[in-house]
Amino acid sequence: MGRVAGILADAIIVILLLLVVAFAGVRLVGLTPYAVLSGSMEPQFPVGSLIYVRDADPASIQPGDAVTFDNGHDQVVTHQAYEVDQDQQLIRTQGIANQSTDGTILHDAEPVPFSRVIGAPVLCIPVLGYVNAWCTSSPGIFIVIALAIVVIALSWLGSSLKSQKRDEEPVEQVYVGKHARR
Repeated sequence: MGRVAGILADAIIVILLLLVVAFAGVRLVGLTPYAVLSGSMEPQFPVGSLIYVRDADPASIQPGDAVTFDNGHDQVVTHQAYEVDQDQQLIRTQGIANQSTDGTILHDAEPVPFSRVIGAPVLCIPVLGYVNAWCTSSPGIFIVIALAIVVIALSWLGSSLKSQKRDEEPVEQVYVGKHARR
């Protein structure tokens, strides 16, 4: 039973560390994770995915590129650029899954000023966005912290019991004598 608990505790610790890297550690290399909450960019960025966005010079965005931006209504959006106006410093965008009844892609109502561009997605991991959204919710944060405390406590308790058991085991005494020479 103790061995299974130790393996389970180790597995939980590894999973927690991987999630910390996936959600926060990537910031050390200049990536910002965002959970995909709508289907406007499917199938390129499926709902529930986690996308990693790197800073990008708005002037380097080309039609067809995905761009992440603040839409001016306290929302971060990732859509496809279909026109870049260098003179007015505006990017016109569209969600590739937002289509009219005749199948044409609907353009976003407002162009994006260069000043609101956050960056460009460089990686998408399906399903991880659901995990990120849950882990960063109030109940998720509480459960993750509680789980980490329980795993640390069990790990400490297990090593303490192992140490105590080692101290209680009889020690076989062996005497090695010196041989006298004559």
